[in-house]
Amino acid sequence: MEAKGYTQDGTVDLQGRPVLASKTGKWRACAFLVGYEAFERMAFYGVASNLVVYLTTQLHEDNVSSVRNVNNWSGAVWMTPILGAYIADSYLGRFWTFTVSSLIYVLGMVLLTMAVSLKFFKPTCANGVCNKASTSQIAFFYSALYTIAVGSGGTKPNISTFGADQFDDFNAKEKELKVSFFNWWMFSSFLGALFATIGLVYIQENLGWGLGYGIPTIGLLLSLFIFYVGTPIYRHKVRKSKSPARDLIGVPVAAFKNRKLKLPTQPSELHELELQHYSNSGKRQVHHTPSFSFLDKAAIKEANMGATRSPCTVTQVEGTKLVFGMIMIWLVTLIPSTIWAQINTLFVKQGTTLDRHLGSSFQIPAASLGSFVTLSMLLSVPMYDRYFVPLMRRKSGNPRGITLLQRIGIGFMLQVIAIAIAYAVEVKRMHAIRIHQVVGPKEVVPMSIFWLLPQYVLIGIADVFNAIGLLEFFYDQSPEDMQSLGTTFFTSGIGVGNFLNSFLVTMVDKITRREGGKSWIGNNLNDTHLDYYYGFLLVIAALNLVAFIWASSKYIYKRENAEVTEDGVQVESKTLDTSPLAIQV
Repeated sequence: MEAKGYTQDGTVDLQGRPVLASKTGKWRACAFLVGYEAFERMAFYGVASNLVVYLTTQLHEDNVSSVRNVNNWSGAVWMTPILGAYIADSYLGRFWTFTVSSLIYVLGMVLLTMAVSLKFFKPTCANGVCNKASTSQIAFFYSALYTIAVGSGGTKPNISTFGADQFDDFNAKEKELKVSFFNWWMFSSFLGALFATIGLVYIQENLGWGLGYGIPTIGLLLSLFIFYVGTPIYRHKVRKSKSPARDLIGVPVAAFKNRKLKLPTQPSELHELELQHYSNSGKRQVHHTPSFSFLDKAAIKEANMGATRSPCTVTQVEGTKLVFGMIMIWLVTLIPSTIWAQINTLFVKQGTTLDRHLGSSFQIPAASLGSFVTLSMLLSVPMYDRYFVPLMRRKSGNPRGITLLQRIGIGFMLQVIAIAIAYAVEVKRMHAIRIHQVVGPKEVVPMSIFWLLPQYVLIGIADVFNAIGLLEFFYDQSPEDMQSLGTTFFTSGIGVGNFLNSFLVTMVDKITRREGGKSWIGNNLNDTHLDYYYGFLLVIAALNLVAFIWASSKYIYKRENAEVTEDGVQVESKTLDTSPLAIQV
């Protein structure tokens, strides 16, 4: 195959034919995918960034309900990829799962645009004051929102992994190019988000919600056109097993059955197939690791002597161990996702209480401050990829500069600092409220909205480390046949973080209201204790950082035995992340 110039990882075209390495994939193919991502993120953030304002000003929901509903919807958007990834890995493949889901996504955007545009579907307004929405109007609006969530479930986990599939891991040069892929993938995502938070938010509040949602709908249709233009040069990975998730059940069950057997002293005595078997089948052999050693009992040879079914292989066991390890890391990403959820909820509501004037006549939409999250990301990604990585690569010898978990840990630390700044700024806002005797919910606190800028910027820089790092980590560390499902660890972490924030906001409001107390998060943010809530988030974020350092110190990276080519010469591939310690001084 190599002599004919075909890819070495077994990728094919849409008709299932082997593809030429020189004419397909790499950044040439990814250019179309990156273009899609920019427009799709514009559509998503065009809805998400200002949704809390629409719910409070147009549907007349209170602050707690609007924050809860935004978080619940965001949580659904980031949780549905679990189903989409499973369908892709087990049945349809990434391309066709994406195709079907994108149509559902577009349908949701069209329905949402109708819900905010057509008189029949939206509340009636007179002199700038809108009536309360009817039950049918609310039902139609939320049906449109959750249709978007269903569509996103099939597009989100498959488009980024489909992009990573365009690089051949068995080719040394392409494997090196892949190291930068997720950085520039997220860069395009940030571009779309930037236009949404600057342009679309302003259009929604000043020119109309129908136009503000109609533009991203057209943008989403354009993104699909860009995606399908690149179809002839895409590479498609062949599913090597019918049910890749089966081992997640089979290995623990086999280990439980063999629980009374003694493990051999040497890992080489466990059941494993010859390397030639993996080479012939296009799969990768995974080396044994000492983590979760109780699962090794699934690969004991003597347990199946005389049985018709052979024991699990070490590679199968290690695949299950990888998922167990990722679950351990996933659990300590939930609190950071909760912190990130503040960008589109409480940070926005906090901004609506401040002086938003820029000059004498122009007023900044509160949600537009989220553009500084995106701007800081856009500036930081090239600096990280072009300067930070080469510098650290020379010092550490790691192709990524630092390990994936080190990168994530730095992001989490920056996030703790960001929420500490948010707490300090809110204390200052409360002080200004007392000094100037601001009482009413619509009274403006004589304090510039730009006081919120540092927390937005720092969260943006933190995302360059933790968001991109997490996406790459869960893709890189997933078992070979479960990489779409693996990336849903990233999306589901954000989803659960949003649900967790919804739960925290609801419970904190209920508890602090007891016996006539002042709510920390009430309808009137000028008469609440939002500073207490930010202080609470600061404490749990700091504790979570400690838990992350512990979990990352226990994690052992995947080590595969495969061969890659470099100028036609076979060389053994090396694990990019070999250190078990993620946070090193």
